[in-house]
Parts: sequence; structure tokens; C-alpha cells
Amino acid sequence: MLQKTHSAAGLVAAELVIVYHEGSFWSWEAAGALLLGCLAGPLADVDKQGSTMAKLLFPVSALLRLLNVRHRTMTHSIVFILTLMVLSLPLSPLYHAVFIAAYLSHPLIDLFNEQGVHLFWPLKARVRLLPKFLAIDTGSTSETVFRWMLLAVGIWLPVSAIGFPRLF
Repeated sequence: MLQKTHSAAGLVAAELVIVYHEGSFWSWEAAGALLLGCLAGPLADVDKQGSTMAKLLFPVSALLRLLNVRHRTMTHSIVFILTLMVLSLPLSPLYHAVFIAAYLSHPLIDLFNEQGVHLFWPLKARVRLLPKFLAIDTGSTSETVFRWMLLAVGIWLPVSAIGFPRLF
């Protein structure tokens, strides 16, 4: 999946956390949470040379390359996610939940890709949810449709939280 699809998934994850916490979408805290979701969604691709996250976090990307970490392995694994959960505990409860949910959205939607992910890294087995003929190829029309569906949900969630009767 492309960075913009992962950002859309991170946005939806952040919105779901805000709804779960019964927060208002019209606050600075929510704005920060939405931005955090958009950034944490594609963060796992720091392991892919040339990706937006690898460019933004070049020192981390360079270290991963020196350690010979391949794409969709360590940074997409359950072990890494659990480590991030512990390291991000100092964040406020809302931001911690948004960061983890948005980061989790990344390997989750990569499971729909034909290549899958090394979810149980350091084990070598790749996991994917769809058979190859249904898989969503990176940059394909099916990924574009998937991204637009995510964006539709991203628009619907805040609107539904406000409630239509209060708008008129």
C-alpha cells in the first residue's frame, strides 16, 4: 500500500479512538490526535528505502538498512508493536491510543496485499488475509478504491459524531 493509503487508514484509526473516548472533534487535542494518526499510519514503512517515512526519519531508516532489516518484517511485526506500546506510554491516554491504533492500521491493511507481512517476525513466515487473485496490489486501481472507501469513512465518522439534527 502507498503512503497516502496508510495515512488515510491512520486517520480513520484516530477518529475511531476519538469516538471511543467520546471526545469532541472540535478541539486542539482532537486536531493533534488526527495529525498523529496521519503520521503514525505510514510510520512502519520507515524500513522501505525511498518511502516518505524513510526520508523524514533518515537516521532511523539508515540504521534499519545497516541492520539489514527488510521491508514488511520487523517494523510490521507484533513484537515491534508491543515495544512501541511500552515506549509510547508517556503520551497522554488519547495520544497513546491513537498512536498505537494508527500504527496497527499499517500492518493490518498490508495483510490485504499479495506479499503480506512478517507479522510474527523474527519467524520467516509471511501472513496475508486474501488469496493472491483478490489481493490489493500496491498502486493498483483496487488500492485507489480502498483508499477512497477509507476516506469516505473518515468523512462519515466526524459527521455522524456531530449528528445531523444538530446541524440544522
